[in-house]
Amino acid sequence: MLSAGLLSWVREAASTFLVGAGSETDCKFTCHPECRHLIQLDCSQQGGPSQDRPSPESTLTPVFSQNVCKPPEETQRPPTLQEIKQKIDSYNTREKNCLGMKLSEDGTYTGFIKVHLKLRRPVTVPAGIRPQSIYDAIKEVNLAATTDKRTSFYLPLDAIKQLHISSTTTVSEVIQGLLKKFMVVDNPQKFALFKRIHKDGQVLFQKLSIADCPLYLRLLAGPDNDVLSFVLKENETGEVEWDAFSIPELQNFLTILEKEEQDKIQQVQKKYDKFRQKLEEALRESQGKPG
Repeated sequence: MLSAGLLSWVREAASTFLVGAGSETDCKFTCHPECRHLIQLDCSQQGGPSQDRPSPESTLTPVFSQNVCKPPEETQRPPTLQEIKQKIDSYNTREKNCLGMKLSEDGTYTGFIKVHLKLRRPVTVPAGIRPQSIYDAIKEVNLAATTDKRTSFYLPLDAIKQLHISSTTTVSEVIQGLLKKFMVVDNPQKFALFKRIHKDGQVLFQKLSIADCPLYLRLLAGPDNDVLSFVLKENETGEVEWDAFSIPELQNFLTILEKEEQDKIQQVQKKYDKFRQKLEEALRESQGKPG
């Protein structure tokens, strides 16, 4: 049984941003769905027979949070060629920017997607080389391979890049194409492509599998970016993939951590030096006064 203080804290915190118990019962149990298995309540000590009251779990209501990654959706059967043609015709009638999709005889199709770049960490690019020209793009010249010098900088937050891709282009290929356009030499495993949707007034992000095909998702959702958009972000897996970093990058991490450690040490030393100074002043004043 939860203590009274802990239960009170759970109720207060949950009433703000978690799910709550129904208002038609006397039970005030409140809990986040993911924390449900961590809490046990003994309702037999409350007033009235326990069998006449609904269980706390039955009073919970679902909640949708902003920026929550949804579980992968169930796999659906692939559409037929006729269904694809109908969807493309419907898509093109709603597309207002002359960025429609084109169906090929083999059943594949091409089109455009826009990707929002939301990278909060610096990226690594070659240093001291000229910008990529149209000739380099046509000939697929890899300018990054012409020098071993590297530098880091921040890409503009929420920059948008438009890509012309095929229905067979995967998420992995989209990420690699984006990095190549910006001449980013970081490991593609550091990045992930998300689809952003709006549902019930909430903004939901779902990480896409590297085998997903973004153009097919674009076709299903239609051309409206408010319904569906793609976002490139850092690949937050919960565990740091140290193998994806180079030796110089790991050395930079150690340098940064050591600097932060020294800064924290200095802050703590200054804090207690000030305390010591005030205590010594108080002692001198007390010694100077007659007892």
